[in-house]
Amino acid sequence: MVVLKCKFNKNKIITILLTIVITVCATILGEVSLGLVTVVPKGDYEKYKKFNKLIAMEEMINKTYYKKVNEQDLIDGAMKGLFLGTGDLYSGYFTKDEMKSVMDSSTGNFVGIGVTILSNPENGVVTIAKSWETGPAYKSGIRAGDVLYKVDDLYVTYDTVDKAVAIMKGKKDSYVDVSVKRDGKIKTFKIKRAEVSEPSVSSKMLKDNIGYIELSTFVENTPKDFNKALDKLKKENMKALILDLRDNGGGLVDKCCEIADTLIGKGTIVYTEDRNGDRKTEVSDENKLGLPIVILTNENTASSSEILTGAILGNKAGISVGTKTFGKGIVQSVISLKDGTGYKLTTEQYFTPDGKTIHKKGIKPTIEEKNREKQLQRAVEYINNKK
Repeated sequence: MVVLKCKFNKNKIITILLTIVITVCATILGEVSLGLVTVVPKGDYEKYKKFNKLIAMEEMINKTYYKKVNEQDLIDGAMKGLFLGTGDLYSGYFTKDEMKSVMDSSTGNFVGIGVTILSNPENGVVTIAKSWETGPAYKSGIRAGDVLYKVDDLYVTYDTVDKAVAIMKGKKDSYVDVSVKRDGKIKTFKIKRAEVSEPSVSSKMLKDNIGYIELSTFVENTPKDFNKALDKLKKENMKALILDLRDNGGGLVDKCCEIADTLIGKGTIVYTEDRNGDRKTEVSDENKLGLPIVILTNENTASSSEILTGAILGNKAGISVGTKTFGKGIVQSVISLKDGTGYKLTTEQYFTPDGKTIHKKGIKPTIEEKNREKQLQRAVEYINNKK
């Protein structure tokens, strides 16, 4: 046992924090407090002692930083640093505003500028994957392929992308300055925020009764919109399906699995394992499309879209054309906290039905075609040769 004695002295911050630590220990552990002396199990004392340096650094900033700092900003920064300490680029802490942005993104409906972005953790580059034609960004001149450079006064990198997204979403009818790099030059656009709805599904019938569905992400309404598009193509006598997952950076895993269930028939969609080897398996029922399926993939096909690709290939329900996928084979749990903040933490890795992990490896296409302009044509040729 370790006995802590707290005296009120000039070191106010340390005294207060130690008092909090003691109170927490006494409350949680049911220890007895007598005046200013609290008896705490040695193990718990050692657990809290490791934060002494953090407390000292906070005091140093408050005393000597050249201007007054916001205490909440320091706390948020410390929390973000805790997750950075994992070394995992996909885990992180979110402030209230950032968490709201994360939750809004899962629905596909929010106030913003109307773009889909892709962020690369390897080189830090953030790219506009899509500028929605009905959104204010497109109307202002933002185009797919632009590199997101700056949002208002914030320089955008992989590390700041969550904050950049939160800024772009702002209030309806307010303005945001967005700077992009295009052809080596920086262009700045003043964009008026508006209510936008992410068009995650688009479809059309190609020649020879080949159906085409493009999925840009997986949000709450994606399966419903996908089924509508699929039913419409079926009524038009669809003979085969091309599923375009190029530049699809992922989204909600359960929504991806719903779509896989519609296509592949009875089988394993994906399974995940945590650090203890505990496994969870997502399976599909006997219903299936029963038509030839070709998936279009590229280097930006990531996460949930790789799960769908792996499910179709692993169950031999179709083939893929294009280039190797991104290679994100880990799953993040997103947790909301009572105060409105939250975090995402990598808790599992996923495996394709045939037991392969694609993390940092990607999925190689059945037919490789590096020229984007020819990928759709190669898919059509494969289907026509199969008839």
